[in-house]
Parts: sequence; C-alpha cells; structure tokens
Amino acid sequence: MFHRIRRRAKGPTEVERQLAELVARHHQMPPWIGAPTDTPQSDEPTAAAPDFLPPELRVPSHDQVEGKMMPWKQPLVIDGEMTACAECGAYRDWLILSTRDQIWLRCRAGHQQREPRLDTAWYNRNSGPADATHETFEDCLRHLGH
Repeated sequence: MFHRIRRRAKGPTEVERQLAELVARHHQMPPWIGAPTDTPQSDEPTAAAPDFLPPELRVPSHDQVEGKMMPWKQPLVIDGEMTACAECGAYRDWLILSTRDQIWLRCRAGHQQREPRLDTAWYNRNSGPADATHETFEDCLRHLGH
C-alpha cells in the first residue's frame, strides 16, 4: 500500500520545496556572515564606550564582598522551632550574617552562633536589596544599630 502512495506522488512535496529553497538561499549568502571574528570579546569597557553606570551607582561584585547582613526583628522560626540565643536566650531582634556559604545569627547582646539549618539560598530569598556597603564589620553593625 505504501509503495502505491509513493508512486502516485508526482514531484516534490511542499515541505521538500521549502527545504530546497532554504538551502539555495544559504548558498547565496556571503561567506563572512556568521563567521567568527578574530578579535576576542572583552568584558572591559573601551575608552570609546562609556561605562553603563555612573560611579555613584556601582556596587562591589560578589567576589569583592566578604559577607552580607540583614536585621531580623521578629522571632526566627526554623522547622517549626523558635530560635533563641544559646548564651542569653534572646529570641528576636537578630542580625543575620551570610559569609562564606554559612549563616550566622547575632543577638542584640553581641553573641554569635552559626545556624546550620539555614543556607545562602534562604538568605537571598529573605533579604531585600542592600542599602549600603561598608568597609568594616563594625561600620556595618553601627549602620544597623547594633
């Protein structure tokens, strides 16, 4: 039965005609279109092209920042359990620090404890945009009122 259908078909089908047309167009294109350039692409801005952002709006990249921190005023509940400071028992008004793929909690009294149940992804989901950058850890603590 399939042999009969093939024998009845006279000439190329519409799809075959379109494919032949595309191949013919491809062979008519100049050879330099789509060819790789010899000059390597660089991320560095050239002298002729100005930077996208003015200096006052630039922020350090992730590899230039030692860590990030954010305030967490309400109680911190992880896996259904309220987290408390191991030394003084405080359970609210935390500073949450993210550094070297670790999360640290700092209470108002200045006690710090590592929180292994939290990770950098959790921090990124729950933190807002950074409102300032600081040279030292103490400057950041002062900025956040601790």
